[in-house]
Amino acid sequence: MAGAGGSSNAGTAGTAERGGAAGAGVAGSGGSSAAAGAGAGAGAGDTTDATIVPDPGWACGMKAGIPPPTSGKLAFTITLDIKAQHEVGKTPYGDRRLLEVSGGTISGDRLQGTVVTGGLEYELTLDNGVVEYQGINVLDTSAGRIYLRNCGVAADKDSGARIIPDFEAPTSGNNAFLNTGKWVATRTLTTTSMKLDVYDVSGVTAGTPVVTITKPQGVPPQPYDCNMTKGNQGSQVFTENVTLGSSYSINNAKNGSRNIIPITGGTTTGKVAGKILDGGADYQLNGSFDAWYTLAPDDGELIVVRNCGPSGSLIPWFEAPVDGQFAFLNTEAYLSSQPGAGNGGVSITFYDRK
Repeated sequence: MAGAGGSSNAGTAGTAERGGAAGAGVAGSGGSSAAAGAGAGAGAGDTTDATIVPDPGWACGMKAGIPPPTSGKLAFTITLDIKAQHEVGKTPYGDRRLLEVSGGTISGDRLQGTVVTGGLEYELTLDNGVVEYQGINVLDTSAGRIYLRNCGVAADKDSGARIIPDFEAPTSGNNAFLNTGKWVATRTLTTTSMKLDVYDVSGVTAGTPVVTITKPQGVPPQPYDCNMTKGNQGSQVFTENVTLGSSYSINNAKNGSRNIIPITGGTTTGKVAGKILDGGADYQLNGSFDAWYTLAPDDGELIVVRNCGPSGSLIPWFEAPVDGQFAFLNTEAYLSSQPGAGNGGVSITFYDRK
């Protein structure tokens, strides 16, 4: 496996804008609100026909406004099978929920196939009711595999979510159209599935009415890109032994070639003792590491992990409950070793940064 986080070049143009900023939120457009300040969960009500202007800290690549998906043309539907939903709890960014993906299907006129098991979906509910979404999955089609990262928002839990899929497909072949299209999806969630109806909105211009989403004052934006803070290794915090599945590649895709190594479990020892859940992967891009996975300490808490960066410079990002015994991990003051040989996979040690 390889660390985690969006590659050091994670990059590619526009990554920072998709979520907000590299590690903290990027400047974007505020827009105006149809109901003076109705944005951000203050009872926004029915937003079906409105343009949603996201908070600059979670812009999802559409800082000028996300048009109503149904104003475009339905292209295909992605149905994710959800094998488990976990309440992570209150973290520095809001109330976090994690959904484990165990496969799924793709149907529609423009794309058909299946969803590779092991994907992860994340929801974040802010104190003012705004909901932010992101997910990471791999799609399998007759024309090859596709890397998919979703970013989305909803004005409140009762409003329809706008999900913006970012596809990385081979730049030649039948799936290449995904790289250059403009897509917005609706989202329907049950206890066992998540349905994303993906619409082509390339011919749609954002207009009125407008609902502007804003984060509560003083709340840090959840990171979209890798943490690039530098430092030197201090004292050892904990060690992981990560078990891995068989790797595969998506070559010559929009942002380059990815080598994907599924994470199938593992154990942790030290200040964080427990296990690693089956799910997630190291989505390596152009030689840099980007691993997403979940720790399950023995006390019953869950810790969201993204460990990423170029070889020799891995920086982990942890998200733990603020009222739990692992809240110290939320300081983002850690460094990761390079992956070494481990039982069934790799061994990684995390250190204080000094």
